[in-house]
Amino acid sequence: MTDSRAASPTPRRPLSLRALRAMTEFLRLEAAGGILLIGAAVLAMIAANSPLEEFYDSFLEMPVQVRVGDLNIAKPALLWINDGLMAIFFLLVALEIKREALTGQLAGRARLILPLVCAFCGVLVPALIFTALNHDNSEAMRGWAVPTATDIAFALGVLALLGSRAPVGMKLLLSTIAVVDDLIAIVIIAVFYSHGMSVTALAWAGAALALMWLLNRRGVTALTPYLLLGVFLWVCVLKSGVHATLAGVATGLMIPHVDPNNAIHDEVEHSPLEHLEHALHPWVAYAILPVFAFANAGLALGGLSLGSAFAAVPLGIILGLVIGKPIGIVGAAVGMRALGWAKFPDGMDMRAMIGLGLLCGVGFTMSLFIASLGYRDPVNYEGAVLGVLCASVIAAVVGYGWLRMVLPRDARR
Repeated sequence: MTDSRAASPTPRRPLSLRALRAMTEFLRLEAAGGILLIGAAVLAMIAANSPLEEFYDSFLEMPVQVRVGDLNIAKPALLWINDGLMAIFFLLVALEIKREALTGQLAGRARLILPLVCAFCGVLVPALIFTALNHDNSEAMRGWAVPTATDIAFALGVLALLGSRAPVGMKLLLSTIAVVDDLIAIVIIAVFYSHGMSVTALAWAGAALALMWLLNRRGVTALTPYLLLGVFLWVCVLKSGVHATLAGVATGLMIPHVDPNNAIHDEVEHSPLEHLEHALHPWVAYAILPVFAFANAGLALGGLSLGSAFAAVPLGIILGLVIGKPIGIVGAAVGMRALGWAKFPDGMDMRAMIGLGLLCGVGFTMSLFIASLGYRDPVNYEGAVLGVLCASVIAAVVGYGWLRMVLPRDARR
């Protein structure tokens, strides 16, 4: 993660009021966006299981073409959403990861170690559970990463229903685990879900990255050249065989964050990274993710029965998210505390940590996205969608019910 100014070795300052306001705004947007996400998924299910099904399918299959000279990109609307709009989502994810690593909850070993280990174990255990149920089916195993993701918007939306009873420390730990979780998901997508690579397209993509790096080193803080190069990079990556959303990740990591010590107080000198992050966040929370949910959560239930959820693929996803996630996350947190390497955040005891682990079983956005990359055959894909939807509902309901029962009404904020 390149930056135009090196981090100062001086001791870190407490978070400024502006930084605290930014975190509050982040949590508010994510929570409200999560509620909107749920509504979009419900609408998709209604559309896919009603007389509107034909219009719903026609919308997803509608051809959209962009042609500039010899460059021709023709895809159905569904792929424009998954490859195009989701690249903007991943751009925002990369901006959040970079900011957190330089100035936020991931800055410094003491802050990083608990969410890092929790997120890693929260990925490993669900993957092992899914593998145990599907190891003998190579096609099914293409979705081994589906139950490894946590949907921060959905989970914070559920947490918001608890109001002030949910301590701030829980919200911060949940969001930080989800950020690390997203970083792991990005690596998984890059390594396991790329195919048929074009050396020429990758070379042009490398040239675009080199130009962004050079701009960063030269101290260029204007966003326009980075974003124009980011669009060019997206086209190159789209044609290269590497999944196009990774262009958003690479662009986000190249956007300069000019004050690693979080000392900017003048809005005129606002970090370009923070400026872009704040501008994108409402669009992603209120438009891009709901559109993605509407396009990918429309599962036709006509040919399904209760027994369909017990097939190997959906069952592996359900058990991975609902059981594997809390086992991995809570087990890691308890182990870290027992070893004296980390402690629970303020306002959280063992019961609250269990509730947080349960909410991390809400996979949804990233899980559906990985399912769309892993499965081309409709049977496994529909099974994966069924598993993600069932697991997310179960994790949300059980997590909310558990926390409502164990959190004190006068939880300190």
